Amino acid sequence: MLANLKNYLKKKFTKKELALVRNAFDIVGDIAILEIPRELNKKQKIIAKAVLDLHNNVKAVYKEVGGRKGKLRLQKLQWLAGEKRTETICRENGVSLKLDVAKVYFSPRIASERKRIYQQVKKGEKVLVMFSGAAPYVIEIAKYANATVYGIEVNKAAHKYAVENLKLNKIDAKLFCGDVRKVLPKLKKFDRIAMPLPKGAGSYLELAFKHVKRNGIIHFYDFLPEEEIPSAAIKKITASAKKAKKKIKVKKTVKCGQLAPRAYRVCVDFKVV
Repeated sequence: MLANLKNYLKKKFTKKELALVRNAFDIVGDIAILEIPRELNKKQKIIAKAVLDLHNNVKAVYKEVGGRKGKLRLQKLQWLAGEKRTETICRENGVSLKLDVAKVYFSPRIASERKRIYQQVKKGEKVLVMFSGAAPYVIEIAKYANATVYGIEVNKAAHKYAVENLKLNKIDAKLFCGDVRKVLPKLKKFDRIAMPLPKGAGSYLELAFKHVKRNGIIHFYDFLPEEEIPSAAIKKITASAKKAKKKIKVKKTVKCGQLAPRAYRVCVDFKVV
């Protein structure tokens, strides 16, 4: 992707400018989302037009402005080229996901991680996905694992798309719109809980311990600098386990996405024994 883009821009950019072009960008459905350094702001429309020219599947190009913020971890976007819309349909792992990239947290970078999770789920399990968003985990687990899947999401826009996505994929699952802390106490225990919150899932660990069955599995996600992998995540887990008077056994720790130089999204799979 980068080599083609740089070659395309060679005649319009200086060597110094070309060196600042970012290595990669996300494509969600038919929408490209770019990270453009301030030094290239005056040429951002040229970069966006190049992306459209090089990627026939891309119909709209936006720029990230200031990164993800707030409880819902949404990103402010600035239109650069193509169609002026933020709603799209993303296809991954054999399912279709309708969403609005400006209103819903979604990362196409962890499609392989979602596959890793649903491949672990056994037939007949009762599975909870906290912070389920537009329901990518929910739908993929339900489709491939033949399990009973629940999803809880506080973002009303994301929940709306999740309901649409169940119909779009002809999937049966149970979705709840609300705060996990308020919804989960009304539900029974689960064989497996996934906690794919992009930031701050640690504060929900005690609640997860209360609602996972004995010998159940929890998939806990965290953002960590390389030197703290996996110790910082395991420290959070063991501290919460102690408060909940539970014992754990770590099964696996995986890096599932790089966020910055030497900083990663990490998942710790552990059993509550």
